[in-house]
Amino acid sequence: MSNQTVLPYKGNDDSKKEQVAEMFNNISKRYDFLNHFLSAGIDIKWRKKVIKMLQKENPKSILDIATGTADLAIEATKTGADKIVGIDISQGMLDIGQTKIEAKKLDHIIELQLGDSENLPFEDNKFDAAIVSFGVRNFENLEKGLEEIYRVLKEGGKLIVLEFSKPKSFPFKQLYNFYFKYILPVVGRLISKDQAAYSYLPASVNAFPEGKHFLEILKNIRFKQTEWKSLTFGISSIYSAKK
Repeated sequence: MSNQTVLPYKGNDDSKKEQVAEMFNNISKRYDFLNHFLSAGIDIKWRKKVIKMLQKENPKSILDIATGTADLAIEATKTGADKIVGIDISQGMLDIGQTKIEAKKLDHIIELQLGDSENLPFEDNKFDAAIVSFGVRNFENLEKGLEEIYRVLKEGGKLIVLEFSKPKSFPFKQLYNFYFKYILPVVGRLISKDQAAYSYLPASVNAFPEGKHFLEILKNIRFKQTEWKSLTFGISSIYSAKK
């Protein structure tokens, strides 16, 4: 199954991009609560790991792609960057993120924009670093999105991707599959009131070319120094690469 074939709303003629935007608009008000609740707060630790890796690069400008409600962009201020731009296709998610940024008085550093990760509204060689958390598997065209990231990164710029993956070892594989298939969709549906969103999540994770497959895609796009680190028994992975 390819990354492009998984859609949130089956029987809907809209593109994956349009459906993903609609889905996140629908769940935006409950997204943060559900994220932290359904992951038992581990997602917060994962994001901290991403930023710890990024700090070593000392970036002055950072692009946060599929920024959502801006959690990673806010965490990225710890790098000391002068400018962080977050981009997302869901206005609902950006509205929540903007509220958080203003509450933390970080709007002089972080700027949020509505936009398409596969058609980034920036010139070539603009950013020192790019980060994506739980966003690349939502790209309609994975390679095109990664090529756009490559284009807007400066020479030697760093890409770090945090994405779900699938545990391989017993008993985590079995527990994870049960949780993802039976628990998460039910709880997500009850709280978010969106029938499809939390069924789409396990389906999109299942279809994503994780691990070595993702590193191969990065290499094909000319990224160098590609690395992959498995987190929390293989539930998620951090990928890093340089232009």
